[in-house]
Amino acid sequence: MTAIDPTAHLTAEQIEELGRELDAIRDEVIADRGEKDAAYIRRVISAQRKLELVSRGVLLFSIFPPAWLIGTAGLSVAKIMDNMEIGHNILHGQWDWMRDPKIHSTTWEWDHVSPADQWKHSHNELHHTYTNVIGKDNDLGYGIMRVDEDQKWHPFHLGQPLWNFLNACFFEYGIAAYDLELGKNLHKRRRKNPEFRARARAVGRKIRKQVLKDYVIHPLLSGPSFLTTLAATFTANLVRNLWTHSVIMCGHFPEGVQVFERRSIKGETRGQWYLRQMMGSANISGSKAMHFMTGNLSHQIEHHLFPDLPSNRYAEVAVKVRALFEKYELEYVTGPLPKQVFSAWHKVFRLALPNKRPKAGTPDREQDLIAA
Repeated sequence: MTAIDPTAHLTAEQIEELGRELDAIRDEVIADRGEKDAAYIRRVISAQRKLELVSRGVLLFSIFPPAWLIGTAGLSVAKIMDNMEIGHNILHGQWDWMRDPKIHSTTWEWDHVSPADQWKHSHNELHHTYTNVIGKDNDLGYGIMRVDEDQKWHPFHLGQPLWNFLNACFFEYGIAAYDLELGKNLHKRRRKNPEFRARARAVGRKIRKQVLKDYVIHPLLSGPSFLTTLAATFTANLVRNLWTHSVIMCGHFPEGVQVFERRSIKGETRGQWYLRQMMGSANISGSKAMHFMTGNLSHQIEHHLFPDLPSNRYAEVAVKVRALFEKYELEYVTGPLPKQVFSAWHKVFRLALPNKRPKAGTPDREQDLIAA
């Protein structure tokens, strides 16, 4: 947390009034969603499937460089679409109101090594409930990085730029690991826990399925293009991982985004929860195409305020939300992708160094991480 609370000027009554105004924005969208929204997600799913099919077809001839480039680019985009605008948002329940069993958070499975049900628990239930609360939100620093100046420094943190880069390259596996809360469960006693073992087996099955699909079946179908198709698939997964990691980092880690102590959320009201989402998230500015490719998580502030609203409505919601930031004199952290990426990585490097020890009388946040 910053030494100066950027919300200190707000009274308790103002915070609750802010909550009511945000509830009104959400209610307005819920009352208005309908066939136009349903047609949007069906159109996106159809386009993604066609793009993936065509790209994999082109990769049958990936032994020829032009085919490799076109097929790899198409497959990369298709995987990003499946992960971001489709999978992430469907699993949030954004489209459950359609009552379509094929596009529902309880039935959807995505092109990802983390099983959907485990991701929903760690992301929807934990991350979105405890956004940026040290020791409660596993997404904050992915459990491997120092994320705040007041957090106790250890020599291990010197390597966090490297850990973060490796996590970016193999991000889907990193997500699967902290969906399992692997660090906490590596202890011998915890490893024997039947619930953990069952979840670990589910992850193992999903990894085998993904590896078989991407690195065995499709390359084999390519015949003489086996090796080039294998390389193309690996490249597409790498591109998808790097892109997803970048978008998420930009949404929660740039300078200006707040983190919170666990004690700060004790007895938290609806208005206070809304305020924490506003101060614990950041947006990415850009074109409609860029917003689409981020799964509209470029509107990360709006997504954290209203995670169950259809993603195609975040752009219109953002105008009203930004007006509330101005009304209540709060900083709306946003910027173009290069600026936000630089800001996030600058923070990673800055906090890798022992630049600040916990202040006297301030609870040591490292204990929050250990206790979690």
